[in-house]
Amino acid sequence: MRDRGRICISRKIILPMAFLFIFMICELGYSDAGTSEDPFIVPRTESGMKIDAVLDEQAWANALVQELKYEVSPGENVLPPVRTEVLLTYGEKNLYIAFRCFDPEPSCIRARINDRDRAWDDDRVVAIFDTFNDERRAYNFCVNPFGVQMDYIRAFEIDDTGWDAIWNSAGKITDWGWVAEISVPFNSIRFQRIEGPQTWGFVAARLYPRAHDYWINNNPDDRSNDCSLCQAYKIEGFEGVTPGRNIELVPTLIGGRTDERSELPHGNFETMNEDVEGGFSGRWGVTTNMTLNGTINPDFSQVEADAMQLDINEPFALSFPEKRPFFTEGADYFSTLKRAVYTRTMRDPDWGMKLTGKEGVHTIGAYLVRDDVTNFIFPGSQSSSSTSLDQKNTSGVFRYKRDMGRKYTLGLMATDREGSDYYNRLVGIDGDIRLTNCDRVQIQALGSNTQYPDETAVEFDQGSGKLKDHFFAFEYDHRARNWGWWLDYDDVGPDFRADLGFIPMVGFRNVEGGVHYTWIGEPGSWWSSFVVGNELNYYEKANSDLLLKNGALWAQFAGIKQSHGSFGGRMFQEAYGGRAFDLVEYYGCLGFRPESNIWFHIAYYFGDRIDYANTRRGSRINLVPSLYLNLGRHCRLDFDHTFEHMSVDSGRLYTANISQVTAVFHVNTRTFFRSILQYVDYDYNVGNYTFELDSRYKHFFSQFLFSYKINPFTVFFVGYSDNYYGRQEYDLTQNDRTFFMKLSYAWVM
Repeated sequence: MRDRGRICISRKIILPMAFLFIFMICELGYSDAGTSEDPFIVPRTESGMKIDAVLDEQAWANALVQELKYEVSPGENVLPPVRTEVLLTYGEKNLYIAFRCFDPEPSCIRARINDRDRAWDDDRVVAIFDTFNDERRAYNFCVNPFGVQMDYIRAFEIDDTGWDAIWNSAGKITDWGWVAEISVPFNSIRFQRIEGPQTWGFVAARLYPRAHDYWINNNPDDRSNDCSLCQAYKIEGFEGVTPGRNIELVPTLIGGRTDERSELPHGNFETMNEDVEGGFSGRWGVTTNMTLNGTINPDFSQVEADAMQLDINEPFALSFPEKRPFFTEGADYFSTLKRAVYTRTMRDPDWGMKLTGKEGVHTIGAYLVRDDVTNFIFPGSQSSSSTSLDQKNTSGVFRYKRDMGRKYTLGLMATDREGSDYYNRLVGIDGDIRLTNCDRVQIQALGSNTQYPDETAVEFDQGSGKLKDHFFAFEYDHRARNWGWWLDYDDVGPDFRADLGFIPMVGFRNVEGGVHYTWIGEPGSWWSSFVVGNELNYYEKANSDLLLKNGALWAQFAGIKQSHGSFGGRMFQEAYGGRAFDLVEYYGCLGFRPESNIWFHIAYYFGDRIDYANTRRGSRINLVPSLYLNLGRHCRLDFDHTFEHMSVDSGRLYTANISQVTAVFHVNTRTFFRSILQYVDYDYNVGNYTFELDSRYKHFFSQFLFSYKINPFTVFFVGYSDNYYGRQEYDLTQNDRTFFMKLSYAWVM
């Protein structure tokens, strides 16, 4: 009977996929033209440039100049409040961009000395280049008035801020506004490999944060077209440009010492690790647009601590953002509808190799990593568990996508992780289909084959022998100026495993959908947008038993003082541990900037919630306030807190507090001092638990760092961190202390 069920499921998956792929192929003859009839011509310069925010070179007098004529938010293609010009030219080795940002009140310009990728709250400009002119993926180069760099990749309307490149910038505030000047080496980006001139998509934008966040573009934005890159202006030029040898070598020296108590609270400190070792990373542009990365003995530590997350009464594993450069570069090449690749599972690699790039309509991403530690997340329909084994594994990922016309993309994916008496293999196909400017369909079908070590399988109830199962996901989205709606469907078998991904819930089917309507404020009004919507979803196990059914109503707004907020409620029935609970919950958030140096935000949840540890109904209050303060041009303080209180019929169950304070002082755009303090306090009412546990858990973490950074890969770090723990038997006691340093230098050839 089980085999017949699997055959039926396979048909459910294969037939819709086959129909849609055939539809895509048949539609290829009707794809839109690739370029506009009259692209803007970008002139070439043979003279050198000094990147100093003083536009006095002759090349700028001959450059392509465009005015940013359209306020696209909150106004809808109306005359902007300020005037802005963008200038473009290029030389043999570099692309040059400059902005003149006129401002009637230069004293109100928001700009601070900051680390790269940290100046998102400031006045800023961004130059966006769709170098393959495929309207799918674009490089974004952004600077504030002091030249602080922010770079990211936009792929399918999603921003990948983890990407970093080596480029030059400068900014200067003047008596009439401010100037930005940018130089991007051609060996830092990828582009077409063709003879003759190239056509790229190009958008120039300026953020002007005052009463509202005013977005100003060089091109109009049609809110009934969900594809922003499809609306980019076309520019032509770049004939004969190459990335040169396109070789980057980054040797690294890493040192550190960790002392740890033999036992808490009275054990003596012992040196657990004391070492200075070298590492090496390299990048080679095999072609104009294919890059090979390699690393040996890399420093995969994260200099910035992860933000603490509340993990009480959470049945499923929590995810954390990836910040390690080897994995963040080209991460968008491996993205899919569902997270089939989650690189944080790779904990302590010895070495790694990665190939990414695009040739014509073909996009390829692949990597191979040897890891010293094997992390597991064991998924389920109602909860997940995890463990870590001190054994090596080899992980490989292969990703291929093919563009089919302007609207369709087909993809293949395979992942494989092999260890001692263990493997997890996954293969799948996916499609991204733009039916219209407003309608998009995404599909993904995966199959997995897994075998765990016998002891691990028994301990975590993973059955015996091989586990084989399927994963199918469908998502339809309609996004227009006023109306939007969506419909999603998931079907995941109970034995499906994606050990190199993040899919902590399996063994379910889900259907959900919703609709929303947006009102656009008139120019000059106190509010810029107001949205109301509703959604419905239904989860059931593979055997059709109910997991969750939910109905929700919500609303959100944006207004003056850069304010935004949302509020909503839902009624739902959730099944857990053999019981069904009827629940009601309310949620929302509010944020605003009363003046340029203060930003406040608070999120809240309150209402019913299951006590998953004891399988009973409970009531929860959750508050997450945040306050960010800028103290002059150089200093910033961030305060983040999470408070949660949960009770059951017999009284309080627990109270949780998580606090983080981050203080940063920037000497200049290359140098800063930073401290991070994190404090966790969980207070349990043990009399209301059906099992034994400590009544108190405390954790205090501190990190102090000095950073000197010339570019993302030429850096010097030195720092200190420690951890304190407390239980019901003892108060906070230092458990460990670590001194660390890192020195790396990027040679670019």
